[in-house]
Amino acid sequence: MLDAFAKVVAQADARGEFLSNTQLDGLSAMIAESNKRLDAVDAINSNAAVIVTSAARALFAEQPQLIQPGGNAYTNRRMAACLRDMEIVLRYVSYAAIAGDSSVLDDRCLNGLKETYQALGVPTTSVATGIQKMKEAAITLANDSSNVPVGDCSSLMAEIASYFDRAAAAIA
Repeated sequence: MLDAFAKVVAQADARGEFLSNTQLDGLSAMIAESNKRLDAVDAINSNAAVIVTSAARALFAEQPQLIQPGGNAYTNRRMAACLRDMEIVLRYVSYAAIAGDSSVLDDRCLNGLKETYQALGVPTTSVATGIQKMKEAAITLANDSSNVPVGDCSSLMAEIASYFDRAAAAIA
């Protein structure tokens, strides 16, 4: 896993070049926005249980067959596994958001997850829908002005949303 800083340095080193003004400007912008990033990730982490449960409720209201007898989230054991998996995806999205880089999400969470779900007979489109529901809840909380310093957070929220979209696309 590389954070945004290590990634830029590794790229410049591979080319045998100094960091460019564009790269330095990008890192400077990230530093300037760091408090917003930290506060947004803190809002997600502090509300992880709320995000997961509200997303699960919305998913099961939309797809009630999942919690009916024979459904993939039927029985307490399967429901717990579903909620655990949603929490794991959320945790790795928060790691990607703090690092400003999706590699930790890709490498440690998404790599092989779709194939595992397919082998277990888990409906991947339902998982992807659940991730989208988490995105909605997380972005609402992270973008709440009482959680994030005053200022434009649209690019940060778009970045965080892209990590959820990446996870949903990798599973669907």
